Amino acid sequence: MIKSLHARHHQLANQERQVEFLQNGIFKSGKLPTFKQKIEPLGHFPLKPAKIEIFQMNIGYMCNQVCKHCHVDAGPDRKEIMTRDTMQQCLDVLTHTTIKTLDITGGAPEMNPDFRWFVSEAHRLGVQEIIVRSNLTIITANPKYHDLPEFFKENNVRVCSSLPFYNADKTDRQRGEGVFKGSIKGLQMLNEVGYGKEGSGLILDLVYNPTGAFLPGDQMQLERDFKKELKGHFDIDFNNLFTITNIPISRFLDFLIESGNYDDYMEKLINAFNPSAVSGVMCRNTVSIDWQGFLYDCDFNQMLGLKTQESSGQNISSFDVSKLEQREIVVSQHCFACTAGAGSSCQGATI
Repeated sequence: MIKSLHARHHQLANQERQVEFLQNGIFKSGKLPTFKQKIEPLGHFPLKPAKIEIFQMNIGYMCNQVCKHCHVDAGPDRKEIMTRDTMQQCLDVLTHTTIKTLDITGGAPEMNPDFRWFVSEAHRLGVQEIIVRSNLTIITANPKYHDLPEFFKENNVRVCSSLPFYNADKTDRQRGEGVFKGSIKGLQMLNEVGYGKEGSGLILDLVYNPTGAFLPGDQMQLERDFKKELKGHFDIDFNNLFTITNIPISRFLDFLIESGNYDDYMEKLINAFNPSAVSGVMCRNTVSIDWQGFLYDCDFNQMLGLKTQESSGQNISSFDVSKLEQREIVVSQHCFACTAGAGSSCQGATI
């Protein structure tokens, strides 16, 4: 218990440090515009939501991997796990609203002991779309997870999996030794039950993050390259590839600071700011729920401890769609990552 409390205190202290750094840092001098200053002349401040369509739940920070770019700071030592009671509250909300998409993430969400119960219940209740963000290696990590492809199929889950690159070198450098091999095996197991195969109706998407402090390339071209390489070398099929810009928070922000790349990376994001991307940022149609049931405008704000506007409700126990759709979205400098280039969201480029 003492160790757990100490870890939680450290996490909160790190969140406060990162929020302070993002608010000030290189922006304190006034030489660089803040995110607010960039979107205000466009009529987007305060940033307001559209209709809430995506209910994104982070059901635990525990993971079998420790990826260098991870904005969740996930790993095997994380003990934060959503309870079944909180999951039930989320199911109640989905039952009584018109929100059509349930997006389940982690950590490795499959490591939550109530994961299968929750997905099965959501499917039974008729949730229109259930997305599970699986890291692929969890499927092969332990025999108790080997049947996940069949479980996903039975519940018509849309599987969305991160794969940094189509070769071992770049993938293992970002995610750990042997991750590429395990990821390929996981993809092949998903293909075996029909995922990614034309006409199956079983959707398998891949997510691409750059391996360093730079922006992702063109999403359509990367998708073509990934499909060609994975099919040619491993006979793997998938449906879509989504590019996501690395967000300067958590583990990646620490990397940027320690490597001396923070200033250059932020300037790169600001210089690539695309006004057309602002209207498509995911916080406008998404609400994020953490393992304790607290509400956030997006998964990235969740990792900084920046809850939704207080007047709109900040916990699943007081969930009110009408209030949340009228709230002001909390923004800071990390939001530049979602509006750089072609834009970035959990569903890939926004333009």
